[in-house]
Amino acid sequence: MSKAKPITVACPTCEKTVVWGAESEFRPFCSERCKLIDLGEWASEEKRIPGDELPLPTNQDDEF
Repeated sequence: MSKAKPITVACPTCEKTVVWGAESEFRPFCSERCKLIDLGEWASEEKRIPGDELPLPTNQDDEF
């Protein structure tokens, strides 16, 4: 019986091949560096999920 081929994915930041398994600590990223680059892009709003803008509350009693 042959061993199953490991599942691999491309790192979302640098596109390096990453094995999808317990040995890949930062999956789907290849490294902590790539993970932090991605986090920074979300934090600076370079990346965002499209959607309608939420209205700003007019007073403290308003809720979203």
